[in-house]
Amino acid sequence: MLVPTFTPLLALSTTILGAVTATPINTNGAPEAANPTKRAVLTSGRFTYYNPGLGACGHSNGDGDLVVALSHADFDPSTPNGNPNNNPLCGRRLRASYAGRSVDVTVVDRCVACNSGDLDLSPAAFQALADLSVGVIGGTWNWI
Repeated sequence: MLVPTFTPLLALSTTILGAVTATPINTNGAPEAANPTKRAVLTSGRFTYYNPGLGACGHSNGDGDLVVALSHADFDPSTPNGNPNNNPLCGRRLRASYAGRSVDVTVVDRCVACNSGDLDLSPAAFQALADLSVGVIGGTWNWI
């Protein structure tokens, strides 16, 4: 009599525990999927280039650095208390790809003219993917 009662209870607890462990929680207590810094999906967007200087993350970079400005739509929601210097996306690395080429870049800035998913790359990063004369390319990227 104990075994038939125990078996469904074990199955129920396995189901409940499985559901709990299937949704990782980040340090803020939110489900991991809601954390943009952990996004594992491949994102598509337009890639352009700009001449970096003092970026939203509070650091200066130049044309030869492998850096990127994220779209304001992707960057701003992670900015705590309106201070972009403290945005956890600052310093994160991503891999941008186009036509069989890829480049790893560091987030240092935000792009006001970009739509969600778009990247504004430094000239050196853009040239790793295409000639600067192309100007705008459609590529994919993901966090690394």
